[in-house]
Amino acid sequence: MSGAKIAVLGGGAWGTALALTMLNAGHEPLLWARDAHTVDAVNRLHENPRYLPGVRLDEALKATADLAAALAGAQCVLLVTPAQALRAACGESAPHMPGGAPAVICAKGIEASTGRLLSEIVGEVLPENPVAALSGPGFAADVSRGLPTAVTVAARDEELAVRLAALLSAPHLRCYSSSDLTGVEIGGALKNVMAIAAGAASGAELGASAQAALVTRGFVELRRIGAAFGARPETLMGLSGLGDLILSCGSARSRNFAYGLALGRGESVEGRPLAEGVATAKIAAELARKRGIDAPIVQAVAALLAGRITVPEAVESLLSRPLKSEDA
Repeated sequence: MSGAKIAVLGGGAWGTALALTMLNAGHEPLLWARDAHTVDAVNRLHENPRYLPGVRLDEALKATADLAAALAGAQCVLLVTPAQALRAACGESAPHMPGGAPAVICAKGIEASTGRLLSEIVGEVLPENPVAALSGPGFAADVSRGLPTAVTVAARDEELAVRLAALLSAPHLRCYSSSDLTGVEIGGALKNVMAIAAGAASGAELGASAQAALVTRGFVELRRIGAAFGARPETLMGLSGLGDLILSCGSARSRNFAYGLALGRGESVEGRPLAEGVATAKIAAELARKRGIDAPIVQAVAALLAGRITVPEAVESLLSRPLKSEDA
């Protein structure tokens, strides 16, 4: 499907970076954004200063605030709206969605109000469109600058995943395919929660040893919860699980890490950029409790974000847990 028309729904940093990448791959992307200022900046100034400052965009990249125009004739649709706004975005898109065009989820999270995975939402609201997800370790600024990045494209239909991986790959973006859609989604959602924990530990200056232990044990929880949802272990060991966890837990460029960093330093988080892990932590903790899954770090992050405990209290609660085998 060379030279495909691709609708990119979401004018934030990741949506802009993906639209630019699709252009570089030889496709015809059209970026949809609600914000008229963003649309004007992309079309007239060839930049997105609000979400992707300092990045010069190709003059051939076009944006629109007209959702119907963005979707008209699209052969593939990238859903890059925030996870908690995905249901509404799909509902708005439904009357204009080309039948049969794959809907590729590029957000990471779990719907906070229902506990449903994003693929379930898309499947419910857009039943005529095959569902897939693109996830993995990639910062929008890196991808937009053409720095090498590898991600996973997953769909339950393995042939669709293979086709989409080929379609969405670009000179600097390598897409691996997977049929484990659930595993890819769980990895992307839960790594955001762990990144908040890692950021809080860094902000509280708990040291590199504590940081390493926290990320490692966080990955154990990620795999434990993933297994309960039916995710394959090898998926969580891959780009969309371990790979994304390593990236997000090691850099303040991650919004979730930066959010945790502010918490650990005792700074206000009012007005900070969207961190998807904030909404995901609460619902992930509830799901773990309901399923009887031992997830102390997820529970601690949820309690910290709710203001029920402080960072020192969270650390104390984790360190005072009964000793057990690392294999457990």
